[in-house]
Amino acid sequence: MTNEPRTPAQVLLESRQKASREKRAKVLAVVDQMKAEGDPITFLAVAKRAAVSNWLVYAEGVREYIEAARAGQAVAMTRQRKEGSVASLASLTTDLEFARAQVRALTEERDRLRAAVQRSLGERVDAVSTKDLVARIQELTVGNQQLAAKLAQAEADGRSLQTELAEAQDDLAAARTALRNMMRDQNRDSS
Repeated sequence: MTNEPRTPAQVLLESRQKASREKRAKVLAVVDQMKAEGDPITFLAVAKRAAVSNWLVYAEGVREYIEAARAGQAVAMTRQRKEGSVASLASLTTDLEFARAQVRALTEERDRLRAAVQRSLGERVDAVSTKDLVARIQELTVGNQQLAAKLAQAEADGRSLQTELAEAQDDLAAARTALRNMMRDQNRDSS
């Protein structure tokens, strides 16, 4: 190696090449991880999981690796279907229809229960007599008036305290002025 200084262009090129190698390695590692976890491998899924741009997964070398992994997954799925370890399309369709029927039944039950609760609440509201409501309103009105009176008293007390504070501050200022005058007179007398 020569000790010639590198140009900024060379430094930038080396940095870009290093970043590219790291991103490609990350994509390959994600493909291996998806294979191990049994997740379906697609170009878009690999790009999202590796947090790289879509064009990188189609780049030469990376594309072939992903295609090989996809082909391996397809072979494994075919083998599993033949062995019966993967559910057939008919089985999945039946399960889906069963789940939809359950959802419909649960939705109907929820609606019936909601209507029953609404009727029950309506009956309770109707059962409360007007006399009880009037008594409660009077009770709340009296409580509101008491709180308003307490608030007015507190505001009056606050104003009174503000007045007393202002008077005390005036007295303090006058006392300070008198003390300064006294000290000044005493200093003159002693000089």
